[in-house]
Amino acid sequence: MSRRHQNFRNYRQEQQLTQRRVIAAAFFVFLLAVTLIGRLFYLQVVQHELYQTKADDNRVMLVTEPPPRGLIYDRNGVVLADNRPIHSLTVIPERVQDLSKLQQTLSNIIPITDGEWEDFYDALKDYRRPYQSITLKSQLTDEEWAQVSVDLYKLDGVQVEAQLTRYYPFGEAFAHAVGYVGRINAKDLETVDQLAYQGALFIGKTGVEGYYEKTLFGESGLNKVEVNARGRIMSELERQNPTPGKDLHLYLDARLQQYAYDLLGDYTGSVVAIDPSTGGILALVSKPGYDPNLFVRGISVNDYSALRESKKLPLFNRALRGGYPPASTIKPFMALAGLEYGFASWTETYFAKGYYQINPDGRRYRDWKRTGHGWIDLERSIIESVDTYYYQLANKMGITPIHNFLTRFGFGESNLLDLRGESSGLLPSNEWKKAKYKEPWYPGDSVNVGIGQGFMVATPVQIASATSVLASKGHYFYPRMAKTMGDQTAEFENGLGDRHDIILKDQRNWVRITDAMRKVVTDSKGTARRLRGTDYDIAGKTGTGQVFSLQDDQEYDAEALDKRLHDHALFIGFAPAKAPKITVFAIFENGGSSSKPADLTRQLFDAYLHDDYPARYDYLKGQDNER
Repeated sequence: MSRRHQNFRNYRQEQQLTQRRVIAAAFFVFLLAVTLIGRLFYLQVVQHELYQTKADDNRVMLVTEPPPRGLIYDRNGVVLADNRPIHSLTVIPERVQDLSKLQQTLSNIIPITDGEWEDFYDALKDYRRPYQSITLKSQLTDEEWAQVSVDLYKLDGVQVEAQLTRYYPFGEAFAHAVGYVGRINAKDLETVDQLAYQGALFIGKTGVEGYYEKTLFGESGLNKVEVNARGRIMSELERQNPTPGKDLHLYLDARLQQYAYDLLGDYTGSVVAIDPSTGGILALVSKPGYDPNLFVRGISVNDYSALRESKKLPLFNRALRGGYPPASTIKPFMALAGLEYGFASWTETYFAKGYYQINPDGRRYRDWKRTGHGWIDLERSIIESVDTYYYQLANKMGITPIHNFLTRFGFGESNLLDLRGESSGLLPSNEWKKAKYKEPWYPGDSVNVGIGQGFMVATPVQIASATSVLASKGHYFYPRMAKTMGDQTAEFENGLGDRHDIILKDQRNWVRITDAMRKVVTDSKGTARRLRGTDYDIAGKTGTGQVFSLQDDQEYDAEALDKRLHDHALFIGFAPAKAPKITVFAIFENGGSSSKPADLTRQLFDAYLHDDYPARYDYLKGQDNER
């Protein structure tokens, strides 16, 4: 072999190559270690809070605890809305292997309706945390509770829970004033803090319960609990107790409310009583009412259908939403309007024959007294309720001054401070008729409005609060239900303020008008003279609201008419006349004669002013009489 082709190993070069490979490997390992350490630092230090939170989220769960709902009292400390403990049958679905089998087993132990099972399965579809119980049957009777308890050991996932539920001790007479709570539905959850209401079953729906929901509900408690991988609660880590809702004290007088409701007898109608010195509502009656307890745990289909289909409309709040012609109760306000704008005076006389005509050959607008009243003045027009006087006065004024003046008393708008759903009624104007009917305002329209008929419509609350303005000589306290919330005076959020005053060009007219209303009772020709004989003065005004219009040649014959066509009977009054403590508006639908609401008002005055109610109402007397 030639020396030219002989290979020699270069150990030096191989050693250098090996060294480079070791260095490269070490550098790679170092780089990898640095990367790992950097990543570890990033996760453990930089992102510590984030991943700690995520870990806690998997391990820790926040569970809200609904607070006890505040109670509702009347002015004398009578509880109108209470909380009562109940026992409910609940199911934790995750702990049930076969729901169909459970349904069959439970149905053999206690009666559970199809509706209750439907509600249960509906709730099962909604979002909830794992292992959260679902109510299957509420308000177990003692017998049902005992029957379930005996077999509870073999009913996996079934338990009996103690809960607080709303209870209304006085039923239908208070339903439209106090309102009720009901089960929370998806629509309710759109308007409330869902976290705060997590686990809550009820929410205020109507009346005071609905308006003061935030105050009565309070603040939910918050429990931090540890859960396992399946979401089951293992231990409680931290607890924040719920804050109970504030108690609510109303101006409402429970005895007056129940008494007024009973005095309406078999008639449908409404009674609203107000303290004119505060605007506090002492009674807010709409008859017929309904049992609010039916709605608390979910009303049955049959019960709800019966209420909805009743021709007497028990679910309709007549006090807030009933639209009635104020009829002759509007005359004191019309008289003041005439004085204010110079269309009437206390000395001017008017010959009141039995009818009024805008034109000599035109329609005859008849007076309630067909033979007429003869020569009268403004005061006597109120005492005898002379229709023709107000026909001519309204025709002279036209609708604009009437509209502007009556607006100052709250007609045509909702002024309630703390109840929702009040109708605005209707105080017509030129603009309203043009927009509504595409027609101008006619003199005949004004004539009808002059006696509280035609287009004009008002609610019982509006008429009662306007009467309170007369009683307080121009001080308009906006009507309200709540007196205090907890230990604090009730505050209102609708921006109306507390009151405003109506200043007349001649402030003496307040006294002269109320004197005329007092003579409606004391004068021998007064339309409410049947109320004479009290040891205090009553100022009042009668009213008869027509349900349909009579033609010129027609006579009103109640005996020949169906009851639903009888006139509405109205009365407004306040007492004592010179220093009023109470104002009342009462209406008997299709009641015919105004004697019915006048007598009712007299009985309410007697009871309230003398604290002398029939003994059967002693259970509503309370312990805090503060008058």
